[in-house]
This record gives sequence, C-alpha cells and structure tokens, in this order.
Amino acid sequence: MTQFHGRTNDLALLDRQLRLVRDGVATTPGQALIVTGRRRVGKSRLVQEFCDRSGAPYVIFQASRGRNPAAERADLTAALAQSALPGADLVAGAVGTDWNQTLRALSIAVPEQTPSIIVLDEVPWLVEQDREFEGAMQTVWDRYLSARPVLLLLVGSDLSMMESLQEYGRPFHGRAARMLVRPLDPADVREMTALDPAEAIDAFLITGGFPEIVQRWNAGTSRTTFLREQLTDPLSPLLMAGELSLLGEVPEPSHSRSALEAIGTGERTFGTIANRIGVGNPVPAGTLAPILNTLTAKRIVAVDTPLANRPDTRNKRYRIEDPYLRFWLAFLQRGIAEVERGRGDLVATRLERSWPSWRGRAIEPLVRTSLERLLPDDRLPDAEVVGGWWNRQNNPEVDLVGADREQPAATRIAFTGSIKWLETERFGQRDVESLIAGSMSVPGRDHTTRLVAVSRNGVETGLPLAASFGPEEIIAAWRS
Repeated sequence: MTQFHGRTNDLALLDRQLRLVRDGVATTPGQALIVTGRRRVGKSRLVQEFCDRSGAPYVIFQASRGRNPAAERADLTAALAQSALPGADLVAGAVGTDWNQTLRALSIAVPEQTPSIIVLDEVPWLVEQDREFEGAMQTVWDRYLSARPVLLLLVGSDLSMMESLQEYGRPFHGRAARMLVRPLDPADVREMTALDPAEAIDAFLITGGFPEIVQRWNAGTSRTTFLREQLTDPLSPLLMAGELSLLGEVPEPSHSRSALEAIGTGERTFGTIANRIGVGNPVPAGTLAPILNTLTAKRIVAVDTPLANRPDTRNKRYRIEDPYLRFWLAFLQRGIAEVERGRGDLVATRLERSWPSWRGRAIEPLVRTSLERLLPDDRLPDAEVVGGWWNRQNNPEVDLVGADREQPAATRIAFTGSIKWLETERFGQRDVESLIAGSMSVPGRDHTTRLVAVSRNGVETGLPLAASFGPEEIIAAWRS
C-alpha cells in the first residue's frame, strides 16, 4: 500500500472520537460521525488508515452506485462476516430481507464491552437506492448500536446530501457530529514535494492537494519537469482525476457541465457565464440560477461578493472552488486528446505561456484564506475576515480587504492590500501607489486603514506598509 502522508489533524480528530467511546465519557456509549468531503479527496484512504492504526476491530463496507438494494444488503452482511469483529461468525450467511434486519446484524457482530469501528462508505448511494435506509439506520442506532462502545463512521462525497442527513426532520438528525475532509493543505504539499515555499504553492495550485496527484510529484522536481512528465502519460492522475471527479458530480453533458467549463476557463459573472453557455444567446436566468445554486451547494463552485461596509450581494463573482479542478478545466481538459496522441508537449507549451496570468488570479483565494488563518495579527488590529473588493466594472479591483466581519456588511475596514505574485519583480512604489488609488473606492475605507502587500518575490524597503507577506508566511499559515 502507498505510504500515508499528512492528515495529522484529521487522524487526531478521528482518534478523539474513538477516545470518547473508549473512555465512556459521552452521553451514549456509541458515537456517530458523518465524514464528508469532495470526491477523490482521500476520505476512504484516511478512514482505512485510521482503522488500521486504531487497534480496534472494525468493518468497512463501501456501497456501489445504482446497485440493487438486496445485493447491497448481501454484500454488507458478507463484509461483516469476514471482518475481525468478535461476533462476525454469528451473522455469517444471514442476509436480511430489509435494511432493519441487515443493520441489526451490525449490533450482533460488535463487542459489548470493548470499542469497535463500523464504516459505511458512500452513504448517499445507499440513500438513493432505498429511502428505507435512513429510517432503518436511525432505528438500529437508537435501539442497539448507540448502546454499544462503537464508533460509526458514515462516509460520503455528495456534500449537500451528507449535510441534509442531519437536517431537522430527517431520521438521523441530531445523532452525529460532522467532519469535513479537505484536500492536503499547502504545508502538506510542501512536505511531500520537498520544494521551497514559493514552488510548493505552485504545486498546490496544480494538484489542489489531492493525494493521488501529489504522490506523483517526486521530491524536489520542478513545476515544468513535473508537468512535462505527467503530460506524456495519458493515464496520469493529473489528467484523469478531473474527468473522474466531474463524472461523479455531473455525470452527463448538461448546462451544469457547461457552466463549470465556462467558470473554469475564466468567466466570473452571471451574465458572461449565461452568454458563454448559450454561445451568444444567453440562457435564461431562471435556468442558470438553479444550476449555479446546485453547484455551489455541492462545493464545486464558490461565490464571492465585495467586502465593504455596504452590502452588495448582487455583485457576485463565481469561481471553481477546488484549485486542481480550476487548473484542469483551464489547461488539461482540452489537452487530453493531444496527450493521447503523444503531443503533450503542445499542452505544456500552451500552459507555460498562460501560466503567469492564470496563477496571478488563482493565487487570490489561497492568499485570502491563508491571511485569515494568520489573524489575529497585532499589525492588523480589528481584522477578522479577509476578502476582496470590486465594482461592477471591475475597475478598480482591490485584491485584499480585511474587516471586522463579513455579514451582513463590515462595520470597520481594517486594511486593504495587493497581491503581486511574479517570478522576479518585487512589490514596489508603483504597486503601493496603485493600491492607494484603488483603495479610495472601497466603501468604509478611511485615512486610518492600513496597507498590506503580498508578494512572491519580496517587498522593497521604505514602503508605507503595515505588513507584508510572502510564500513562507502563506505556508506557515497552514501550520498555525
């Protein structure tokens, strides 16, 4: 099995849940946890690693999409019978005629006095197959499993569906905590690639922190070398993971897929997305709005609004939330056919030509999130959230705005800032002047508002900045 890297915090969180079971300090002996995260982010591998390290007996069952419920129940019982749970032999050959009977077998197999772990993976597919599953899970949990020292992990990739399992009125409401598994963070990527901070951030923007892709990045390999190597292999995870991820989220060609492609290739406003999908004949707002709402609920698309002391919720900007998928849609999707015919060099050349401008935009959400993780900072008092600001014409655009709150609007603008993420140029006097000019338009900004610079290649001395940040600080934010 591939060596396991990173996930220190995730493993610690799972271990704390198991410790509640071991120590018997919770309101019930059993504990349930909903584990969710984007497809291919490594949830199943994380859970397997946790189970292996735990020392507790466990069973892991992974559902199959679109399968007959009776076949799924038979497979669950077979997995249970083959597990290391003490009562596994008691359920061998016994296939329940419904989900109540099948899940009841779990309570027979788990020990009465010592901790054990039950993992049901891809729960959304079980719910899709048979609406009886949710109610049966609640009944068996309440009557049997919660009374045993068991940790129940319900795993799934459909974020909106997994969150809905906990909604008021649903059978499992109030019975489980929730854990969101994110991709590897920039500090994990740096550790795995052994790159310097600036290059590690490039690696993060390319891989998105997806473990199966990061593991292909040999320690110390430059960005250009890695890309050229991967673009010679049509089966490389760098190429394939994007399509597989989209097939899981948006299985068939549709306006949803077209909207993703439009956003991934640079369209950011509702109007330009509608126009791109309609090829000059914009799709109606009543068609596009529900699509964007669904993609946002699934955490595929993120929506940004200007951060200032006046709300402007209609001035939205859309972006692909996952850095890897953003990279894949921008550069790799249309290059797959070229790689398959042995011309990955064409894709690499095209990518290098567009890389500086693409990276300049792609780095913005990472910088904002990283700075927010570094707060509070004595140099930036009153700053608790970090966003950006723009008007309807995108002129000016201010890369960074720090404020005391985001919703419904800020009451104090703590700082404005600019990002300059170039290979050789430092942040200098001209950049400060441009920042000051743009900041004048930010509602709520006044003469006390501080100035901040973020630069890949350093900052000139003597500039009127309250603070400056570089690649080292961005990486460090993920180890704070």
